[in-house]
Amino acid sequence: MTVVIIVVVLALVVLATLTVVIRRRRSSPALVSAPRAAMPEVLVSEVAERPQLVDEVPVLEQRLGASRSIFDRVRSMVGAGAVSDDQLDVVEEVLLRSDVGVATTTALLESLRENGAPEGVAHAVRAALLSSFAPERAVSTVADPGRVPVWLFVGVNGVGKTTTIGKLAQRHIDEGRSVVLAAGDTFRAAASEQLQQWADRTGADIVRAAEGADPGSVVHDALGRAAARGADIVLADTAGRRANSTNLLDELSKIRRVADRDPGQVVETFMVLDATTGQNALSQAREFQAAANVTGIVLTKLDGTARGGIVVAIERELGIPVKFVGVGEGVADLIVFEPHAFVDSLLDA
Repeated sequence: MTVVIIVVVLALVVLATLTVVIRRRRSSPALVSAPRAAMPEVLVSEVAERPQLVDEVPVLEQRLGASRSIFDRVRSMVGAGAVSDDQLDVVEEVLLRSDVGVATTTALLESLRENGAPEGVAHAVRAALLSSFAPERAVSTVADPGRVPVWLFVGVNGVGKTTTIGKLAQRHIDEGRSVVLAAGDTFRAAASEQLQQWADRTGADIVRAAEGADPGSVVHDALGRAAARGADIVLADTAGRRANSTNLLDELSKIRRVADRDPGQVVETFMVLDATTGQNALSQAREFQAAANVTGIVLTKLDGTARGGIVVAIERELGIPVKFVGVGEGVADLIVFEPHAFVDSLLDA
């Protein structure tokens, strides 16, 4: 009997609760949605042009920040006239840390001791660095009548040789020249494939062979194709083993003879060097110079090192002009080297 009473009470409570809820809902005003604003007839009156993804011309002062930072103490020197021993010590340390080289550093210090710095230390250092550069650094793209100009590229593996060739191919094509690439580095695995990618990207023609094939024959075939198709220039890659390998250097001499034989004519031989290797790049250049008769230097990865003074050491000690420098990964980041712009990027306040 007690259980029945409890069930009846609970049922009455539930019924009462539902009654109250229903009454409250009926008494509440209905929710009315706010009217929507009329849609405009024209949503966009003018379509902005989509930005073009193009490589911008690099600003040296920004790209050479690491090398520029080494020269901070020289730029901050004030006053003119006699140079103190403390100032000479700072200049010596800065120049050696930047890999300007012992010969250039010694000559500059002697000049500062004898002549002082009438227009300030930074100005004197700037003038000394500029005097170390060769006045002539023109790049040749023209061969004798009836012959195809050839740019030959040498250098050890890992310096960016193949990438440099691809970027220069793009430069030639942008300037209206037709290009044939010769994949003459047949010893390094995937070298030909890498150059093929650049040919596909730039629209250049390419001659390649199986891995291990004779590099001289690849260059010979590339010259034949260039002559038959009226191409404007041949860019020839070469094997990039160690610089002190006698067999390799003999092979380079052979390739040069082939490339310089009718219908081809070698108008430039570029030694590609990695700026981050510092003085080691200088020793590499000495080894290759004898075998390949190097006419110009391409210095890659200059933006990634604080030892940018190696440019000065190369020109002063080897007498080989630096003609291109790499200051980034983009195609436009391989630029023609200009000594004044380079020195200004280091020493201008």
